[in-house]
Amino acid sequence: MTLKRIFLFLLTVVTILFSGSTLLGSLNKPQFQSELELYQTNIVLLATEWQPSDNDENLQSTKKAILGVKPLNGALKQYEEARTSAKTNLENAQKQLELLPSESTDVIPTSKSQSDIPPVNNVSSLVKQKQLQQTSNRLQESIAELNIRIGIIQARQGNSDTAMETWQQVQKNSSINPQLRETSQTLIGLWQKSPRVSEDAELLIKDNLKGWFRYSALEKTYQIQQNPEYLNNIKVIEQRAAEEALLKLTAIAILPVLGGFIGITLLIFTFGQWIIKRKEALLARNAEVRWITPWDGETILQVFVVGFFLMGQLLIPLVWQFLPLPSPDGNVRLEALYILLRYILLASGSLLVLYLSIKQFLPLGEDWFRFRLRDGWLLWGIGGYCAVIPIFIVVSLINQQLWQGQGGSNPLLQTVLESQDNLALLIFFSTAAIAAPLFEEFLFRGFLLPSLTRYLPVWGSILVSSFLFAAVHLSLSEVLPLTVLGIVLGVVYTRSRNLLAPMLVHSLWNSGTLLSLFLLGSSTN
Repeated sequence: MTLKRIFLFLLTVVTILFSGSTLLGSLNKPQFQSELELYQTNIVLLATEWQPSDNDENLQSTKKAILGVKPLNGALKQYEEARTSAKTNLENAQKQLELLPSESTDVIPTSKSQSDIPPVNNVSSLVKQKQLQQTSNRLQESIAELNIRIGIIQARQGNSDTAMETWQQVQKNSSINPQLRETSQTLIGLWQKSPRVSEDAELLIKDNLKGWFRYSALEKTYQIQQNPEYLNNIKVIEQRAAEEALLKLTAIAILPVLGGFIGITLLIFTFGQWIIKRKEALLARNAEVRWITPWDGETILQVFVVGFFLMGQLLIPLVWQFLPLPSPDGNVRLEALYILLRYILLASGSLLVLYLSIKQFLPLGEDWFRFRLRDGWLLWGIGGYCAVIPIFIVVSLINQQLWQGQGGSNPLLQTVLESQDNLALLIFFSTAAIAAPLFEEFLFRGFLLPSLTRYLPVWGSILVSSFLFAAVHLSLSEVLPLTVLGIVLGVVYTRSRNLLAPMLVHSLWNSGTLLSLFLLGSSTN
């Protein structure tokens, strides 16, 4: 075994251990989908306050069709499910914390000179204890925030007594942010039988509540204070926000509904054609045609372990730390630019390693890394995007039940959701909808999938490359949905034999996600 092979073997082991530990570590992190659903619930609640100026029955019917007959009931159910999930995760974190003291006593110093040095197991336990304590604190804060909002929904439904009990749960927790307890106390004062308004009620409401919850609490405050001017002003502001929320909610719903309908039609037609025609069907096109791969598994490992892992996870982050760049410190434009630059560096490094690894095999056959503008790629791309929508919806529902709100997510999604800077969003779009599809499809569908056909059938290569595509995102909760997305991308590429097709699917998918996040975030914030 040569020195190069030994190094590659050791680096592969490190890659597997690092990726595995990172995936397992994401288990205790919140899943973004859960928060996204609450954002959508918040925009629905805000939209319920919209009232047509002329009480047009058609507009009222349209509103009911979009929001449902009893949106408050649906919102309450969504928030209660989120609270139940948070409580379960809190119990799990606390149980793990209880087990740690017994684990930390396993290693005893072997000599007097070592007595002042903390044993490795003790240090590991302390780190784990700190992480679990942080998770526990975050979950307690989250439960308190959920209880505050749940109480407001209950109060708006006319269940003031139930709302009082919900807010009192916040009062009992002394370990949370004092402002949350003060806010819950303020809300108790507003909705109790003999209502009263504290001196800092308005400030607490504005600081700790957003959207529909803020408007509801402020309206109640001004009603008690008998302040018609402030009450009318807040209602006018709420009407404008509600109308905007309803329009954005409609925009968010139209694309998935329309695309999903087309996707279901395409899936039924495609599978129906495959059942009837088999090998002559569109789905069977190139289904068994492998690529002629001149390199072996060692080259595949070299590209991914050296190019993707070593460059992306070690060298580039190390070099980045020594660059004389100003810290973002809340500057979302700078943060967006840094994310784009780091991604370009990762892509450039990986593609350089790819080129050097296969340079000796050039020129390649015409079916490798194929880009053709006149080859039906546009239809394959749009069709693949529509087909993935209904599949992804079903898989996401299963995934939510599987991970119960945990499993981590791409941190970029949260940043986009909370950002309302147009230039920053444009930079995020450049990263997610242009750079990522070009690089990831070139690497996973252009190189990895065809390379695997040297050892596996085409369908097996699609499955393996899709799983690896999902795993490198390093979030446990994203493995299943991204594997499914990868399968669709793989099918589109193997059938079309044109990299432009999966690149278009990938770009449309990321673009749709970013647009939805922007609309949801702008309505809530």
